[in-house]
Amino acid sequence: MSFHERQNKKRKTMHNGGRQERVSFKPSAMFTPIEGGRDWTVSVAIPASVITSLATADQRMAVPGRIARALAVFSVDEVVIFDDTPPAQRPRHTDPAAYTGDTDPCHFLSHIISFLEAPPFMRKALFPLHPNLRLTALLPSLDMPHHPNPKEWIPYREGVTIAGKTGTGEGTLVEVGLEDPVEIEETIPPKTRLTLLFPEDESKYPECVNPAAPREEGGYYWGYTVRKASSLSNVFTESPYEEGYDISIGTSERGTPISRAFPSSTPRPLNFKHMLIAFGGPRGLEFAAMNDEQLTGMDVQGPKTRELFDHWINVLPSQGSRTIRTEEAMFIGLTALRSLWDTS
Repeated sequence: MSFHERQNKKRKTMHNGGRQERVSFKPSAMFTPIEGGRDWTVSVAIPASVITSLATADQRMAVPGRIARALAVFSVDEVVIFDDTPPAQRPRHTDPAAYTGDTDPCHFLSHIISFLEAPPFMRKALFPLHPNLRLTALLPSLDMPHHPNPKEWIPYREGVTIAGKTGTGEGTLVEVGLEDPVEIEETIPPKTRLTLLFPEDESKYPECVNPAAPREEGGYYWGYTVRKASSLSNVFTESPYEEGYDISIGTSERGTPISRAFPSSTPRPLNFKHMLIAFGGPRGLEFAAMNDEQLTGMDVQGPKTRELFDHWINVLPSQGSRTIRTEEAMFIGLTALRSLWDTS
């Protein structure tokens, strides 16, 4: 009997000899892969200014935690942290060993969001002690498919190489969140993050695969990559995808309501390879364009900021509060837009 069959059997409520098995009301969601894999991606762009007005370290730590939760819940594949602050206020030099929550928000956000993406068992190896991580106890769990769970087995697994001698004297030991490390044939330096595919034949070594393989071949959501951009324009020009983003969506309170931008007659899901959704900070994406030297030279300012995007939308018309925080707009916007790529 397979692992999943045993788990399903345990969940069933049965009468056996007049005794009813205990029913568990704990969450029991299982990760269901997309058959045939998934070659398309969804990216989200977030401005650094989301934390520039926050006065305390506790407040600054809470924001990336909520952003990371949204990224995980909606299966976002890439997050881009772009600098939208005025050039004169940007740090000329950042001490990588110092706390950056109040000096370099781009570094701080990318540091914390990257920390949360990593499986908990490998964080100590990949993230040395740092002042930015002092309050990590306040951070939420993301519990994504590549974060090991003893109740669920996925053939792909993230691992980090460790020092030590293998059984054969060749290859490398890899910590993958099991009781014991596993061995691979390749020789790789310690503290290197890997993506492994475990074969059905347990006598064979796990195979090192491309980090995109769990998504593209296995159909699993496999966390997000983190990229920093020095400006809004560089979100587009430094895209890791060869053809860039073939559909882009900018959000603004001056945008078109989602119901009009994507009426019910719009085919679902949309046909695209790489989608980008950009959210503004306290002063919007227009503020980011105003502080972007390249866009200033192209006269893309104010209302013209919408020309950067294929769609310019308002995630919540007639809002009851004067302001919607960026992390709130993410949950609202991704909820409303999710049907564009997922019809399940």
